Amino acid sequence: MPRTFTGSPVRDLLALTARPEVISFAGGLPAPELFDVEGLRTAFDQALSRRSLQYAPTEGDADLRALVADRLTRRGLPTDVPDLLVTTGSQQALTLVVTALLEPGAVVAVEQPTYLAALQCFQLAGARIVPVAGDEHGMDPAALADVIERERPELLYLVPTFANPTGRTLSAGRRAEIAALADRHGLWVVEDDPYSELRYRGEPAPALATMSDRVLYAGSFSKVGAPGLRLGWLRAPASIMRRLVIVKQAADLHTSTIDQAAAAAYLRANDLDAHVRTLCAAYRERRDALVAALPSTVPDGARWSDPDGGMFVWVTLPGDVDTGSLITSALERDVAFVPGAPFYAAEPDRSTLRLSFTTNTTAEIAEGMRRLAPVFTT
Repeated sequence: MPRTFTGSPVRDLLALTARPEVISFAGGLPAPELFDVEGLRTAFDQALSRRSLQYAPTEGDADLRALVADRLTRRGLPTDVPDLLVTTGSQQALTLVVTALLEPGAVVAVEQPTYLAALQCFQLAGARIVPVAGDEHGMDPAALADVIERERPELLYLVPTFANPTGRTLSAGRRAEIAALADRHGLWVVEDDPYSELRYRGEPAPALATMSDRVLYAGSFSKVGAPGLRLGWLRAPASIMRRLVIVKQAADLHTSTIDQAAAAAYLRANDLDAHVRTLCAAYRERRDALVAALPSTVPDGARWSDPDGGMFVWVTLPGDVDTGSLITSALERDVAFVPGAPFYAAEPDRSTLRLSFTTNTTAEIAEGMRRLAPVFTT
């Protein structure tokens, strides 16, 4: 039987919000006015050479891997160059893991709700996706233990820090419990970590990958650099790295040589930490503006997350409402959000929705929320 292919409702919605008059809270997009265009232009100029236009090793540019390894180590995740595989965005890292580790019919455990593109990746691989319950502190280890006992998953997928779509962060204690469960049951874990540097308050939690050798850590330049570079990495143990490299060879030989060389030149010449601080200052104001506007935007009884970082606020409306039915009304008012249902692996809570605050200025957020209020309250 042929597989069923479904597109991303978020990507489809982005096409509908391309009109400049639309204030969109739909896309998980970094703010383009904050891209370091001049720094990247200089880096590409420095990187352009006959060598950087040639084929390259599948594992990735050695200089870039060394710089990423150093950066991860300084951030508390000890990493050596052989631990890293450069990927075409962290989305490819997930695809490589699925291809290398899973057969059709394999069971994958995910938080409920979770990142939509991960669900698509698992579905395309023919995996059976099993949701694991959680709360405002992230995935519940007791619920995961129950799923492991009943379903015997081969892979657990998590966005433990400032999760997409909920903005939740898995507590340090729960991270330790989940790592222990992975070790005890031989469970592979994918720690998808594109957002952790975008922290606006509180202290960082240790990466899951510091707690278990069963954790594959995926990172990316998309949220702290520029998504158009399509540069990510996968930190993996030696026991499966060779398999991952072979899968990547079959997929695309290697990630863009010139983009890798430019990223390495940029990291050598610029203070990425300083750039991230600039991002955090801007995004903190935008998060605060959106959260402050919610009481006058949503009806009484609505609930929402108040994330310590990342890009998203997760809202649950009161009553028997399907947020998917409200999109047309929102677009008629030149504003957009993402309904929550597509983020669920099982029966969805259709009263939920995701709002992204990073792309719009505080003034645009205020106007966009003013436009949304009649959509939610009439």
